[in-house]
Amino acid sequence: MELSNKSEYALLALLELADRYTSGESLQIRQMAVLQDIPNRYLEQLLATLRRRGLIKSIRGAKGGYVLARDPRTITLLDAVSCMEGLDAVAPGVDKNNTHIETQLIQEVWDEACQAANAVLQKYTLQDLCDRRAMHGNKELMYYI
Repeated sequence: MELSNKSEYALLALLELADRYTSGESLQIRQMAVLQDIPNRYLEQLLATLRRRGLIKSIRGAKGGYVLARDPRTITLLDAVSCMEGLDAVAPGVDKNNTHIETQLIQEVWDEACQAANAVLQKYTLQDLCDRRAMHGNKELMYYI
């Protein structure tokens, strides 16, 4: 199992928007691209998908940009990953027609692994990531004498 670049970049963009949720500040594509080192054109496509799926909203005008559509405490990492990868990527695949017992056993274990991964992604929200980032940032600022 591996996190795709598409999902990783989407999570990075959502994390930037989550940081600004309480202030209501919007971010433009080029700002997010610079902050997270994501190619502009690729980020445009990702944000369009996130907007269509209802995780973010776009704001028009000179001060426009993107904002989260809901509180970062209510957007799970599973929401974001399934938005980018589709439900097939986060749901275990079952081949009911396969008659080989070994293949069925492997599929059962794979299904269990997928369910465990989904449970972890469902457990964490964008706010959790923001909190962890702040905690890691504070550790780097500590001075020892």
